[in-house]
Amino acid sequence: MSRHSKHPKYTYTKDNIYYFSRTVPGDLRCFYSKPRIIQSLKTNSALRAKTASKVYAAKLDDYWLGLRLKRLDVPAAHLLLAKINSSTLPTIEEALEIYLQVKGTDKQPLFYATARRHISYLIECLGSRPIDNYSSKDATMLREWLIKKGLGSSSLKRIFSGIKAVINLMIQEHGLDCTNAFARIYLPSDNNTKKRHAITASNMAKINKECIALDDDIRWLVAIIFDTGMRLSEAAGLMLSDLHLDEEIPYIHLIPHPHRRLKTASSERKIPLVGLSIWAAKRLKQHSTRLYCFPRYTNSERCNSNSASAAINKWIKTVAGPNDVVHGLRHSFRDRLRAVEAPTDMIDQLGGWALKSVGQGYGDGYSSDLTSRHLQKISNSS
Repeated sequence: MSRHSKHPKYTYTKDNIYYFSRTVPGDLRCFYSKPRIIQSLKTNSALRAKTASKVYAAKLDDYWLGLRLKRLDVPAAHLLLAKINSSTLPTIEEALEIYLQVKGTDKQPLFYATARRHISYLIECLGSRPIDNYSSKDATMLREWLIKKGLGSSSLKRIFSGIKAVINLMIQEHGLDCTNAFARIYLPSDNNTKKRHAITASNMAKINKECIALDDDIRWLVAIIFDTGMRLSEAAGLMLSDLHLDEEIPYIHLIPHPHRRLKTASSERKIPLVGLSIWAAKRLKQHSTRLYCFPRYTNSERCNSNSASAAINKWIKTVAGPNDVVHGLRHSFRDRLRAVEAPTDMIDQLGGWALKSVGQGYGDGYSSDLTSRHLQKISNSS
């Protein structure tokens, strides 16, 4: 018999293709539906099959060791300050997966990444447990642990809000008889948080001038926000079809897209184009050859407004001042409309801010003619 005729360990051939085959150990049969694991190695090479078989076997050995360790009693369990109660409820990791399945429909990757990050903090600090095995004392420990990591008040609130949402959904969806230990935890206020401020008129003038001088896609993005007050994500996710320049009153029709959702129902709106913003819209129409106004930051799957924010803020600080950021344009937009005595509900309509009263939701809002006149006033006064 040739020395090459023997199959590599844990393999056999069928139709000249090597298969991995290994019996499940008796003490672990309860974890498997069949007593033997069979997996095609998708090769007819004995050398490749030997390598692949070793890798498969090593991974199984590691996994089986983990299963066996999990079944062991916790070492020195008698020394624990408080023993974890036995529970049949889902673990926090299982609750997270259900949360993502239920809430994650049509959500962008950032939603998934954020939810997983929040729960990862909890697991790193307190471990993975059934959701009813966390106590208010545990929630306090998590709060102090996060503070020691250097997280501020706003970050604490976001993390705890995310954790509460995951557990609350699990309780509601499955009608569980347990409380959410993270629901009533005290979170300190951060009075030192820097408030975003409006950009001064003189710095706005500098930005206006530099946008026209540099005349590229990043400056067009800044410029289209300048006299429309759009959020950066709204502007970065624009499609060319959203720009209506051949109308009597040119405007942007801001609507949700698969690659970029809008923040609230009030965010869907029509914004007349004036001043620097209509200049940017025309430049986009002249030079864009794709569906998206800003393909540098947008494709069919997502709008990377974080990347846009980093690039634009760096530039604005060199032009205007170290404390100025792109979101300041939106603050300035509201102040500029106040200065020309625009009604508050018109300002909310133009900026896509949430309605503050039921009455504001009645009727069709202000006409394009009226909103355009007020926008022209702020453009003329810049």
